[in-house]
Amino acid sequence: MAHLEQEHFRVILLDTITVYIGSLNASHVRVAEVFRDAIRRSAAAIIVAHNHPSGDPSPSPEDVAVTKRIREAGEQLDVELLDHLVIGRRRFISLRERGMGFS
Repeated sequence: MAHLEQEHFRVILLDTITVYIGSLNASHVRVAEVFRDAIRRSAAAIIVAHNHPSGDPSPSPEDVAVTKRIREAGEQLDVELLDHLVIGRRRFISLRERGMGFS
């Protein structure tokens, strides 16, 4: 995903599916869509990932906010959000490791 020119937001079950393709620097995520396939497949947990086309995987305030919204919705649906990864060039950042959106 580091080489994509637009921001992609993905949900990782056992297979990766693209949920949204955004613009050059943004992807507006509808939380219900994040869980659609997880619920259909009775997944107990998900990992979401998206890239930053700039190559800098530093999480934005919007990345943290959507992580919190997804985590809270997952609690209601009994589908755990294990992590939200932001992928850049040659590296990625785990929002869970940084405690961002998972408090």
